[in-house]
Amino acid sequence: MATSLTTGRPWRVILLFTVPLMIGNVVQQLYHFADTVVVGRLLGVEALAAVGATGSLLFLLLGFAWGLTSGFAIPTATAYGARDADAVRRSVATGAILSGVTSVLLTIGAPFLSRPALIALQTPPELLDDATTFTVISFLGAGALMFFNFLSAVIRAIGDSRTPLVFLIIACVLNVVLVIAAIAWLGLGVGGAALATVVSQAVSVLLCLVYMRRRIPELRLRRDDWRVTRADVVEHLRLGLPMGFQASIIAIGALTVQVALNTLGSDAVAAYTAASRVDGLAVALLQSMSLAVSMYVAQNYGAGRPDRIRKGVVQAIWMAIIGAVALGLLLVTLGGPLVRLFVGDSADDVVHMAVSMLIINGVSYTFLGVLFVTRGALQGLGDAIIPTVTGVVELFGRAGAAIILGATMGFVGVAWSNPFAWIGAALILVPAYIRAHKRLATMPMAPMTITPTTPIAVIGPVDGSMNVEAVVTQPVRLPQPSSRMQRALRRRPTRRRVRKD
Repeated sequence: MATSLTTGRPWRVILLFTVPLMIGNVVQQLYHFADTVVVGRLLGVEALAAVGATGSLLFLLLGFAWGLTSGFAIPTATAYGARDADAVRRSVATGAILSGVTSVLLTIGAPFLSRPALIALQTPPELLDDATTFTVISFLGAGALMFFNFLSAVIRAIGDSRTPLVFLIIACVLNVVLVIAAIAWLGLGVGGAALATVVSQAVSVLLCLVYMRRRIPELRLRRDDWRVTRADVVEHLRLGLPMGFQASIIAIGALTVQVALNTLGSDAVAAYTAASRVDGLAVALLQSMSLAVSMYVAQNYGAGRPDRIRKGVVQAIWMAIIGAVALGLLLVTLGGPLVRLFVGDSADDVVHMAVSMLIINGVSYTFLGVLFVTRGALQGLGDAIIPTVTGVVELFGRAGAAIILGATMGFVGVAWSNPFAWIGAALILVPAYIRAHKRLATMPMAPMTITPTTPIAVIGPVDGSMNVEAVVTQPVRLPQPSSRMQRALRRRPTRRRVRKD
């Protein structure tokens, strides 16, 4: 259901929007865990390793697609906040066209690059065939993944973060069932696991389309909505491309860390992998706040409510800090038992290294929480430059720490690569948002509309009947009409009332 983020207490609105996103991230993490168990149990360790070898390459390209579609939804949220229905539909049409073009390019070009790219990443020869099969099928189904991400982002842009969660849960459950069926019953091997993901994403796309058609009239596109202008395309690419490149930059940084780990031996790789599984869940929870803040800021920016933006972002920063401290304490105190769930009780050296990484990350989550909130706020305001710059800063911070500190301090040095990246990005994002915060203070607010007669119903003292006993004047703040509505009102002819004698 479409929901306005321009009314209500800011912290409560942001929190209620964030909770479904957090649950969705947890569901995705649990799905990846279950999928890993199914492939490993049914096909063996070598097949599992082949699937794992594709992670960085898939994240490099599909992560770009995810960031791109998230950026396309920001103009939609801004138009929805401004109550400009035509602009909302036109934004959805523009994003759909651009998502379709990107999907075609990925589907045609990426499969041919899969094997050469895996060879360039020094994938072991015994894993190359299965890894290639998994990658090619995943890229052939890139359109399903991209449009599910895009449609989910559009639904969230109008204030509904619960419905995409429902569809995500359906997709994850269906995916696990299809993986078991494809591998155990049909004998399709690693390719079956990739095909199951594509099919489940395609089902989710159909669910989104049916839901939008039946339940969200604001998103029912008309023929004229598909006549997008060059300005529409430029605006969506201006916000989408930097977010896509930002995701790819993070993937490149992860590749650099992986190279540094490979020089430290198998125990270091195992420790980093186990710690990353635990750390990834905590990071995903904090990252949910970034998306929620960007949608909140975009809607209120379109509605002309800079006061709500200023108040909401500050409250979101405090919520992120509190959440970061809680998650950090959880990882510091329970890191050992959580890591042993993955590596067992015998690998003491691996557990010791993994716990040290969790402690280093846990005490640094405050910087990560502030990073996510301020980055989301700037993206919601339409600032594409600073978030992109901070992505580059993260890349160099992560890569530099992994290579230099890894060579001098070993595994602990590599573990410091994430905090160094977070701190470097936060040092740029915080001053940038402070400047934006000051600019918002000078931004004019939407006009106040006064209702001269607001009846107050009073319950009668005898029989409980309702009687209007008083009429008061109460100010009510209404959203600013769209520019098209304002022009229509100005063009409306004025009727003269003829006085009858």
